[in-house]
Amino acid sequence: MTFFEHIDALRPHLVRGFSALFIIMIVAFVAKKFIIDMVLMGPQSPDFPTNRWLCELSHRLFGDDTLCINHIKLNMVNTALGGQFNLHMQVSMVTGVVLAVPYLLWEIWRFVAPALTSYERYKSRMFVFYVSVCFFCGLLFGYFLIVPLSINFFAGYQASADITNMIDVRSYLTTVLTVSVACAAVFQLPLLIYYLTQMGIVTAAFLRKYRRHAIILLTIVSAVITPPDLFSLVLVILPLYSLYELSIFLARHVERKKAKEEAANGYPVDVPQEDLEE
Repeated sequence: MTFFEHIDALRPHLVRGFSALFIIMIVAFVAKKFIIDMVLMGPQSPDFPTNRWLCELSHRLFGDDTLCINHIKLNMVNTALGGQFNLHMQVSMVTGVVLAVPYLLWEIWRFVAPALTSYERYKSRMFVFYVSVCFFCGLLFGYFLIVPLSINFFAGYQASADITNMIDVRSYLTTVLTVSVACAAVFQLPLLIYYLTQMGIVTAAFLRKYRRHAIILLTIVSAVITPPDLFSLVLVILPLYSLYELSIFLARHVERKKAKEEAANGYPVDVPQEDLEE
């Protein structure tokens, strides 16, 4: 196919993708009260499920408010004349992109699929599903756990007693969206490692070698955003470390499978013996 023939083949996928994106953006714009008031503004409220659950758990375990976070509702300010309208538009756009991720990935796969061999199509048939599941699991993890802890840390941090916080609503919503989407991206790590291992770029031995470095890095990041207690630290670090261990498991699985295929076909096997024996 020529370049222009590829463009013609891509056009219907672009039309369907942008149409779906536009429709979701319109729905998000109309559902302003739910998305902004309940979803995005929710994590800073004492009644948010995570905040309420941690406080109830603290009362049962310690009999005090050790684990209570975001117990004081923040007062948001807008400093621009058209700030709230622009914010409404931006939130609608981001919501549209986030919710349209599975469909957009599906359209991308449909465009690429004809160029793949039957074996490659078979191997990649669940790509969209796995990426979407990891994306939304990360999004929910970030929204329900990391975002409330981050808000509690940043809102309560005080460099000087002479400074009074006047939190701009744009800054708050940017934090909520950025942290949530960042966690969604981090949860793609196992899939990324899986494909990198298939291409021979990463090995299970390499990941095991730097396991301690990963633990230290995750501990530092978790300690920064969590309250000063061991329970909150463990609550954050365990899921993140589990992703790293899952990545090692997937890398080892790929190496074993490649070794068996190479052995069956008479190719040399270069997978470490320890990975074959585990």
